[in-house]
Amino acid sequence: MPGFDYKFLEKPKRRFQCPLCSKAMREPVQVSTCGHRFCDTCLQEFLSEGVFKCPEDQLPLDYAKIYPDPELEQQILALPIRCIHSEEGCRWTGQMKQLQSHFSTCAFNVIPCPNRCSVKLTRKDLPEHLQHDCPKRKVKCEFCGSEFTGEAYENHQGICPQESVYCENKCGARMMRRLLSQHTMTECPKRTQPCKYCGKEFVYDTIQNHQFHCPRFPVQCPNQCGTPNIAREDLANHVKESCGSALVLCPFKEAGCKHRCPKMAIGRHLEESTKSHLTMMCNLVGRQRQEIMELRREMEELSVSHDGVLIWKLTDYSRKLQEAKLRNNHEFFSPPFYTHRYGYKLQVSAFVNGNGSGEGSHLSIYIRVLPGEYDSLLEWPFSYKVTFSILDQSDPSLSKPQHITETFNPDPNWKNFQKPCSSRNSLDESTLGFGYPKFISHEEIKKRNYIRDNSIFLKASIEIPQKIMA
Repeated sequence: MPGFDYKFLEKPKRRFQCPLCSKAMREPVQVSTCGHRFCDTCLQEFLSEGVFKCPEDQLPLDYAKIYPDPELEQQILALPIRCIHSEEGCRWTGQMKQLQSHFSTCAFNVIPCPNRCSVKLTRKDLPEHLQHDCPKRKVKCEFCGSEFTGEAYENHQGICPQESVYCENKCGARMMRRLLSQHTMTECPKRTQPCKYCGKEFVYDTIQNHQFHCPRFPVQCPNQCGTPNIAREDLANHVKESCGSALVLCPFKEAGCKHRCPKMAIGRHLEESTKSHLTMMCNLVGRQRQEIMELRREMEELSVSHDGVLIWKLTDYSRKLQEAKLRNNHEFFSPPFYTHRYGYKLQVSAFVNGNGSGEGSHLSIYIRVLPGEYDSLLEWPFSYKVTFSILDQSDPSLSKPQHITETFNPDPNWKNFQKPCSSRNSLDESTLGFGYPKFISHEEIKKRNYIRDNSIFLKASIEIPQKIMA
């Protein structure tokens, strides 16, 4: 019996079942000494393990007393079963012994392709396979009439020289494939062809229009200079750089020269106009110098503070102190700042080695009024409270900073607080500001962290009433 599970209409009686595999016995054998029956294969496997006892009663077995049981086998073969493919849809039922003959017609039985193509499939799927899928089937080409196997026909499709096809360039023409190559190369209006000037490829029926725009198409110089075959894309550069007949402006046009002449004559113009060109350049330099000064002034105005507070960092303090000791009355100037928007323009100066009564022993600090943009809108003399501080750079989390601060109200009679004349320069060292020649002594400045990382911070603040700022 074949090695697959049968689908019985009813469960086989116990006497038909093998005690070893619990299935209907196949090729049953009987042990004559005890009468027990088993599948021949099951019993052989059991005995191959070296146990020569009956699996049922453990009595000794003798190979000579094990016999086939054909009567039982016939009873089993007569049992009613379904086709093993019943779950796939087969409705056949019959005796077990009829199953093999049923397989020869069962639509759900898996069989090999008769063309020996290595495919196995159900009998019901075989006609479709033989007609369309089998690589070994015989197929005749409808165009050239040649016969091929299915596998070879698939390779033949798409290359048959007799097949009628449309032009690949979509010109609308239809012809046999063997004529397509000649049509594509010499006859098709949609074939591509390179431009003989620029080398780019274009559709044949548009190449004439391309030549009206081709960057390498040869054109004539508009100045009639006689240069032959100038590429269209090079014409502008030719007229600008090479054409001797092109009109050009004098190289000194930015300085004001309006002369215009053919390029070949420009050298003579430069020789004849050297003096006038020099005058123009001098005037241009003067105008540019004035513009630079104005821009520098505007940049300075943009960078200054407008809130009445200046915090001025003097870096490299030790070097500045030594420099001040070598140069008497050596003054350092802060960046200018404004008291408020549209307010007074001020500047702080410092003598790190002292000035006047503090020379050699103190740091002196002064403030002065500079000419500002809005002086004509302000009240004079300048009369607002001024506060100087040197900032303690100690860590606030370790100790409370102890800034040294001095405050004064400007003397309205002192000349430096009058409206400044516009000619006073912000770095005019001859004009000393008002302040404190003994602001902080050299000994005191070392006691706390007024000097840190070789730098000090000086602060100047102006007390402006809110109504003035508004």
